[in-house]
Amino acid sequence: QVQLVESGGGLVQAGGSLRLSCAASGSIISINDMGWYRQAPGKQRELVALISTFGRTNYADSVKARFIISRDNAKNTVYLQMNSLKPEDTAVYYCNLAIPRAPYNYWGQGTQVTVSS
Repeated sequence: QVQLVESGGGLVQAGGSLRLSCAASGSIISINDMGWYRQAPGKQRELVALISTFGRTNYADSVKARFIISRDNAKNTVYLQMNSLKPEDTAVYYCNLAIPRAPYNYWGQGTQVTVSS
């Protein structure tokens, strides 16, 4: 089993910044993808950003040039630096750790991000 604990959410004004962190513990397979997803009320969960063990990144078009994903493999931790936040970024943000095409897929409990206009 793998446990993911997120932190760093909160309330911020439009144009502000927040940094999310997610620490993984447990039976971690070292080669994996870590990422952030979000789910706004009444909407489906969507990918925000992914990063592989080797640092390859993938971003949703809506957050490119505003958000930066990074990871510390030694600490099994992934970060999401969110800049120039917009009200439409308001959602519950979930951390994910997975190996593609394998039965190894874990989620955090979610952290609320609210951006006021």
